[in-house]
Amino acid sequence: MRTALILLFLLAIAAIPGSLIPQQRVDPSAVSLWRQSHPRLAPFFDRIGMFHVYSSVWFSAIYLLLMMSLVGCIIPRTRVYAKAFRARPPAAPRNLRRFSAYATWTSSLPPAVELQRARELLTRQRRRVEIVETDDTSVVSAEKGYLREAGNLLFHCSVVVVLVGVAATSLLGFKGTSAVVAGDGFSNTLPQYDQFTPGAWFKSNDLAPFSFAVTAFHVAYKRKGEGAGIPLNFDADLAVTDHPGARPHAYDLRVNHPLTVDGTSVFLVGHGYAPSITVRDGTGNVAFSGAVIFLPQDSSLVSFGVIKAPDAQPAQLGFEGYFFPTAAITPNGQPYSTFPAPNNPVLSLIGYHGNLGLNTGIPQSVYALDKSRLTAVTSPDGRPRPLLLKVGQTITLGDHMGSITFDGLKPWVQLQISQEPGKIIPLIGVLLAITGLLLSLLIRPRRTWVRIRQHHDGKTHIEIAALDRVAGGDPRTHIDRLAAALRPTTPEEHP
Repeated sequence: MRTALILLFLLAIAAIPGSLIPQQRVDPSAVSLWRQSHPRLAPFFDRIGMFHVYSSVWFSAIYLLLMMSLVGCIIPRTRVYAKAFRARPPAAPRNLRRFSAYATWTSSLPPAVELQRARELLTRQRRRVEIVETDDTSVVSAEKGYLREAGNLLFHCSVVVVLVGVAATSLLGFKGTSAVVAGDGFSNTLPQYDQFTPGAWFKSNDLAPFSFAVTAFHVAYKRKGEGAGIPLNFDADLAVTDHPGARPHAYDLRVNHPLTVDGTSVFLVGHGYAPSITVRDGTGNVAFSGAVIFLPQDSSLVSFGVIKAPDAQPAQLGFEGYFFPTAAITPNGQPYSTFPAPNNPVLSLIGYHGNLGLNTGIPQSVYALDKSRLTAVTSPDGRPRPLLLKVGQTITLGDHMGSITFDGLKPWVQLQISQEPGKIIPLIGVLLAITGLLLSLLIRPRRTWVRIRQHHDGKTHIEIAALDRVAGGDPRTHIDRLAAALRPTTPEEHP
């Protein structure tokens, strides 16, 4: 048991990094930003699995050892409990006066009558009763509270149920994320996912064949007072097709109100802005056109993004910078956003021309720009030229380099798609754990003895005593109530 407690404590400590450090399977965009902010620490974290804590080797080892320790604790305790459950109440000690919860009196009723009254009373109190009779003495031994240890065992078994349920859900299910621009669609196939983490026993051909289109996105912000800019609610309108050939139906996707199709759940977990951009190259041709997702950096939705135009001629073009929903300018000329709603949308970019490095065979993130083979578009003073664009504005990059146009703005939604078969098992385990914990806390094992003797003067001498097997009980009150129920109407107290 001590080993299980130590491992449970270690598991709690091991879970802390998963709460403090962004996790790849929960928010890959946050992981990408974390890598950019901590370029030296990120490789080390990759090696030790800090971006996927709950599937790392060291976390899994603690998890499995805890389960083995719990099983090794439960089996012997079950054997001991089964033996104790079948056992009869113990015999009465020789001297009941030693107990603090003790009472004695004499009665004029025959011993057989007092014995019957004591047995019936203790039986009505749902106690296990054992009677031992000798020539001049009868003893009623009673005990209750056998379910306390059953509660302890139920609690430990439920922890195993939770562990098994969580493991089964992770092995048989999957989790993925996808950012979808309003007006675009999503089909439940691997290429549509930005990030996909299957369980070890999950097969990609088990994906449910549904699809949907994000027809609109709505968000309302608090406009005034303390907490201005906090989103009060946001939701997305979907047109869902449950399977190929089915008729689409509308669904209002809200936070904590997921879409569920064939056991797969789609959650709305975030949102942002995707500026619509058109890039023309030095020959006047359109090298890129479309909405580009920018990743929010703070609560005012200042967002970072990268635009790549690999088809531009005579040189490839790239841009990186920030989007400001409600732009304002500081006294020293730096833009910032005063509100998350797009009241005055402005793009602030730095342009580059040259080779984007997309033909090297090394995968690149769409949120990062490899500038090792690029040259910045500069101002006459030789410094990188800041490109500030409002909606509808076009800026020419320079002679034979092309231009960039800020056409408009679209919202995008961050979706988490998951399938968690057997997720009811951990819930059942938690409910069983609560039940077991209540049993172990509320039930107090207690032993009670009633000794009845025939005195030489014809009177019946009665002694009662009680003993709690756990601390914190009140056996004295129990004895007082028992004595009040067993004494005759006009008792003759024993001196």
